[in-house]
Amino acid sequence: MNGPGFYQSRLQRPGAVLAPMAGYSDAPMRQLAAEQGALWTVSEMISARGLMGGGDTEKLNLGRPYPGEQGRVVQLFGAEPEVLAGAVARVEAWFAPAAVDLNMGCPVPKIRGKGGACLLQTPETAYDLVRAMRSATTLDVSAKIRLGWDHDRSVEVAQGLEAAGAALITVHGRTSAQRYTGEADWDAIARVASAVKVPVVGSGDITTSAAARERQRMGVAAVMIGRGAVGNPWIFRALASGEDAWPGVQERARTALRHAELQEQFYDDDTGRLTLRPLRKVLPQYLPDFPELRGPLTQVLTAQDVRQVLAPLLGAAASDVTPARPAEYAVSHS
Repeated sequence: MNGPGFYQSRLQRPGAVLAPMAGYSDAPMRQLAAEQGALWTVSEMISARGLMGGGDTEKLNLGRPYPGEQGRVVQLFGAEPEVLAGAVARVEAWFAPAAVDLNMGCPVPKIRGKGGACLLQTPETAYDLVRAMRSATTLDVSAKIRLGWDHDRSVEVAQGLEAAGAALITVHGRTSAQRYTGEADWDAIARVASAVKVPVVGSGDITTSAAARERQRMGVAAVMIGRGAVGNPWIFRALASGEDAWPGVQERARTALRHAELQEQFYDDDTGRLTLRPLRKVLPQYLPDFPELRGPLTQVLTAQDVRQVLAPLLGAAASDVTPARPAEYAVSHS
């Protein structure tokens, strides 16, 4: 379902959301998460100025959907209202997203002054951006924030975003200054959820379905999972179905291979040299209980290479190999 109400409609059912992650949440990973029941998925963040600069086309891989993709939110970053408005119109025309999200949480220094978490220092600018984005589309517009730049301003910022027309707010429970250190502050996320009327999605440190359910009870509409979903799309199945049955080694090996095949198909590089390099950091995480495969999996160039490395597991019967238990498996994603 597109248009206003997308978030509300998706939140009618149980499940979790795939986080936007640069270098990870591309079309192949989104496809695997969606197939396992993710409520929606979010693209890697895209520069609004880059989209409007004329150098990119509708073939831009960061925004391009896989064939038949539904329920995908495109995330933009930028700091100028007119540029964001133009980028939203272009995203809608090129990529047919279900909704559009404003990045207010990326702490990476290279985008400082261009948007991301910088907007937490000047939230009034962010409110203008959301209003400009809303003026350019009938789709839901949301925002993903951190608690603040170097101290917690999340309730104030969330209330401002709500007033500006944000249909949903995602809160990562750290300040920008924390980057990814320390523990996410879910009490702060809960305060935001109780302070606004729009749905609030909570994000930070969720690596198991049990942790997701515990955080969900803190009043958020849903939880968003990032690093905990890398090599582990089944976390979405567990949260959508309520059943934590863990996949055996054969299913995990087959899914790792399928991820590689989807990667080759989507990027369509004849050599495979470009397409599988980004997966070298992902593939071993499907099989953390086989550390001897890490080295070979970080050398693969093609899906055929992956097939050869995983050959002993692809045909394995359940009795041949003992699968990792969920708690053990999650440790490698923490």
